[in-house]
Amino acid sequence: MSSEERARLWMNARIATCDEAMTCFEPGALVTRGGRISWVGAADQLPWELRREVGDTLNLHGAWVTPGLIDCHTHLVFAGTRAAEYARRLRGESYEDIAASGGGILTTVRATRAASEEQLLTQSAPRLESLLAEGVTTLEVKSGYGLTLADEAKMLRVARRLAQLYPVRIVTSFLAAHMVPPEFAGQPDAYIDTLAKQWLPQLHGSGLVDGVDIFCDRIGFNAAQAGRLFDAAAALSLPVHMHAEQLANIGGSVLASRYHALSCDHLEWAGETEAAALARAGTVAVLLPVAFYGLAETHRPPIAALRSAEVRMAVATDCNPGSAPGASLLLALNMAARIFGLTAEEVLAGCTRQAAHALGLQGEIGTLAAGQRADFAVWAFGTPEELAYWSGFNRCRAVVVAGELVRGSLTPAGAAGAKQIPRQAH
Repeated sequence: MSSEERARLWMNARIATCDEAMTCFEPGALVTRGGRISWVGAADQLPWELRREVGDTLNLHGAWVTPGLIDCHTHLVFAGTRAAEYARRLRGESYEDIAASGGGILTTVRATRAASEEQLLTQSAPRLESLLAEGVTTLEVKSGYGLTLADEAKMLRVARRLAQLYPVRIVTSFLAAHMVPPEFAGQPDAYIDTLAKQWLPQLHGSGLVDGVDIFCDRIGFNAAQAGRLFDAAAALSLPVHMHAEQLANIGGSVLASRYHALSCDHLEWAGETEAAALARAGTVAVLLPVAFYGLAETHRPPIAALRSAEVRMAVATDCNPGSAPGASLLLALNMAARIFGLTAEEVLAGCTRQAAHALGLQGEIGTLAAGQRADFAVWAFGTPEELAYWSGFNRCRAVVVAGELVRGSLTPAGAAGAKQIPRQAH
């Protein structure tokens, strides 16, 4: 039996599987083989036939284990900052007023267009490293700061390169429908047609696009324009997402639900009608509390309506230079609990199982179950409730990707001195 075929036993663990029942095993054990989970359950229930196949046994010393965390909404690849605009907002200017004056997203577009691919990679890598240190093993990265075919391709190539350099899965979303670029000023319909008929097919043909997104809001694109772009995505068998109801309700999430969007994100101005539509479509509501905080918003997403309709709720960083200048999923989880009122259980599910659904990857990741990819995080805390409790304090002891330790230490003594595995092809 080759080393790749031999099973590995992870023992003396407390396991939060994050399945639909939020099953926990104390004490629990995991068996992995070939990068996947072969078995998970109560330690005293481990089948003898599996014990005989174990080649390596690793002691987790009573640590909690969760699925690898999933950041299902980021704009991680960009150049520059918008610190000056943040200072303007602190003085009372609104996000929309700054955008109307030529700032906002277009500020980052100018910086990203001016950056070389290598510069963009260098600036984006530390943000990725921050997320990986917190137990993130999968994340989504959007384009949308290039707004030319060449610059959108540049952003997407950088996302693909980051996935080669680090032990992480990166899912890409084509978000050129983020803002009307200067070259199409006053011509949003012509721009959408260009995206749908030219850019999207070319970039998808180059293997750079996993999904399609659009900013559907009063400073973005309307629902009819979103429908035309989603038709183009459907023709290529690409899943869709939508930035919906962040600043106003213009019918975005209802339209997206008709296309069975994987997710609608933000949703501050959604209500019971939108929640019902998302529920019917099986669309995930992705909550972005860091953006809510960064923009000093006061109108919260309709959590009660989403719960009542049994809509899946995920939580993500929205890492971007404008509304959510941060790269900490753990902080986003804390904010989702404190500001939006999610329970500790909803927070844990929101960055694992529900986030996997938001990316259409629930058959691969997001739970600890036989057949799933062996991505998990090892935690130096006493209860999974601490995931929503700490702010600014990372309790991730170790990270395992495809059954291999890629960061930190499995022993308690290693928690404080955990180190990031150097950049490498993976």
